Amino acid sequence: MRKFYLLLFFLFGLFQISKAQTTIPIYDNVLFYDGYAALVNHPTAPDVTRLRNDLFTKKLTPEVLSQIGSTLILDISISAACDNYDRIGNINLALVPKGSPFYSPATTSRIELARFITPFMNKNVAPNLVPYTFTVDNATKILKDEYLNTLYDFWIEFELFGVPYAANTQIAGCSGRNDVFYGTLNFVTNTDATVPDDTFILPLNFKKDLNNYAAGASDAIGTTVRTINFNLDSQINNAKFYLITSNHGANSGGEEYNRRWHYISLDSNQILTYRPGELTCEPYRIYNTQANGIYGPTPRTPSQWQSFSNWCPGSVIPIREISLGNLSPGAHSFQIAVPDAVFVGAQGYIPVSLYLQGENAVLGVQSFTRLDFDYYPNPAKNSITVMANSIIKSIQLCDVQGRVLLTQITDMPQATIDVSNYSNGIYFLKVDSISGEKTKKIIKE
Repeated sequence: MRKFYLLLFFLFGLFQISKAQTTIPIYDNVLFYDGYAALVNHPTAPDVTRLRNDLFTKKLTPEVLSQIGSTLILDISISAACDNYDRIGNINLALVPKGSPFYSPATTSRIELARFITPFMNKNVAPNLVPYTFTVDNATKILKDEYLNTLYDFWIEFELFGVPYAANTQIAGCSGRNDVFYGTLNFVTNTDATVPDDTFILPLNFKKDLNNYAAGASDAIGTTVRTINFNLDSQINNAKFYLITSNHGANSGGEEYNRRWHYISLDSNQILTYRPGELTCEPYRIYNTQANGIYGPTPRTPSQWQSFSNWCPGSVIPIREISLGNLSPGAHSFQIAVPDAVFVGAQGYIPVSLYLQGENAVLGVQSFTRLDFDYYPNPAKNSITVMANSIIKSIQLCDVQGRVLLTQITDMPQATIDVSNYSNGIYFLKVDSISGEKTKKIIKE
């Protein structure tokens, strides 16, 4: 009987877990075309826009955003069409100025949320679909942040560059075709959790190639070093870099087949060292159904894979989360160096994506003593009335950077301040009373 109850408890727990999650379809089997060809004119779903043959975008509606909780998994699947080689794909988040009906990727702030590599697939051989999953819980803080939502609309991009030229002659049924892959993306999230509303986000580098031979690809030709300088107006708490890199270039002795040490520094202090590559690529063999792929007819040992494999076709590229603690206001510099990279014959590249995320110190600092006070209306147009459970000494109106815009002195438990002259947006009321201090967020409309 005891085992029976334990089983019921276990099943009930699984039910509760499953009930707390929801799957949100984002892209359903979109079809990518030859990345080098002219833009195709094939229909898409009404809410999906094809920016290029290798790039789709879709605006996240308020209804979608309302379903996202504090966890987020990117559930991706790629199906073979007429490209049978390994290619780079990624999921991006575009921060588009609020209300813009459209945007240009070249002039819009974007962050790469996830990167993956397709396998060598023959569309006629099963399995012709490969799954990828990424846990990107930090992205929920961006998508749910109230202030960021007043500044931006969030668009999710699905990018996958493919070419059909080899498949045109090597894969039955691909002659004359220029479609390369099908892609599906779902969000998997919980639905009953709150998300902190104090997020800072700073895009720093979006898929910009690093190499030692092209002007602008490094700090100086002949070195594989990139320095990215940035300035913070205020302190950022619990700051983290999110970094994605992968070495490419399959020429003889190319960077794709060499595991190079990567050195990451912040303000001239080394904070991370890593050498890309998995222990073995054997788990992905089943997806590599193209006969002339790199896998060969028999399994390789881990040491054999590690001797040349920078990444595995059919696998994800790691998202490197680098914790920085609290970052002070002022100038900072990020640097990535891959000193052993050779780039034989001036070929090969390392796409680098980087963004900084943390908690805005103005929003996130909880240094105030607990104080009971309320205010109305919220949102406010002209004035806000504050009512406290003790005598108010002063009320300050602050912007999101912590700058004091207004100070009103009082000696009553109730006071009204005039906000009619301030722009619409997010502000903060800091109330100082005889029993302590407390800050609350307000909205001016």
